[in-house]
Amino acid sequence: MTLSNGTSDGTIRWGILGTGFIAGLQTKDLKENGFTVQAVGSRSLESSESFAEEYGVATAHGSYEDLVADPLVDVVYVATPHPFHHANALLALNAGKHVLVEKAFTMNAREAQDIVDLAESKGLVALEAMWTRFLPHMIRLRDIIASGTIGEVRKVVASHNQSLPKDPAHRLNDPALGGGALLDLGIYPISFAFDILGTPSAVRASASMSATGVDRQTAAIFEYANGAQALVDCELDAASANRAMVIGTDGWIDIEHTWYNPVPFTVHAVDGSVVERYDQPVASRGMQYQAAELERLVRAGSTAGTILPPRETVAIMAAMDEIRRQIGLRYESDAVVEGTKND
Repeated sequence: MTLSNGTSDGTIRWGILGTGFIAGLQTKDLKENGFTVQAVGSRSLESSESFAEEYGVATAHGSYEDLVADPLVDVVYVATPHPFHHANALLALNAGKHVLVEKAFTMNAREAQDIVDLAESKGLVALEAMWTRFLPHMIRLRDIIASGTIGEVRKVVASHNQSLPKDPAHRLNDPALGGGALLDLGIYPISFAFDILGTPSAVRASASMSATGVDRQTAAIFEYANGAQALVDCELDAASANRAMVIGTDGWIDIEHTWYNPVPFTVHAVDGSVVERYDQPVASRGMQYQAAELERLVRAGSTAGTILPPRETVAIMAAMDEIRRQIGLRYESDAVVEGTKND
């Protein structure tokens, strides 16, 4: 499997919706790799202008509506907190723009399906910004697995544990803002499990909750019809090495700290000997690869690629819905069904 080198010819023009930390990281990677960042939009013109000045963006808009209406913008990168992704992505799609939507893609599978359906109906790309999927080490890892080097894959193990702000008012700890470990951190190992093993046939989950009512730590076992398993965990108030493994009948792949970044991995035979050591540094942080994939899809006139098709993004959100059901984590958006409130 091959992927672009993460660069652009600059003909597709990007708009950045949101001016937070992740928006800055993505914009920096775009600018450093030949992408055209045409405009930025914020609910505050002052914030938008400050962002535009810092990152060298041509146009600053004082509202999201103005950004998506900009005729010089072809693609909108949605970089707001995930409770707002649904509305922001629909706004951009209805304005005829392709979207790259930060993960977690939405709050739940229903919202994800809304975005995917609208994009498909308009012939537009709606790609989840799970940047890890598109990194060179993940491309190589998939090729190794497909070649049978480690035999039949029996288990995927992946963690994402961070020591993050403890302030109860912080977004990560606020249920009204989609707080908790699962949506912010768990999305990485869960997406990795889907990438390697596909959609599980069953999910078993356990969690410890914080004083504010969000999941402080969550662990899940994904079970598959062929007997394979994925063991995934996340935590927002304690850090770890954040490594990952893919274990097969003829060997295993060990991805180093921090596995979802562009890092080395080692392929071991079943006796522990080294079969391959992969270590390919990338330019910038590595977020340009997902943008290159979106541009590739746009140029090909396609709304879905093979690395992370929209239907898989919806399935991932559905799995996280099931985890939240089992651990008792509900958000306000869960009560909305076809425009009505459930009791």
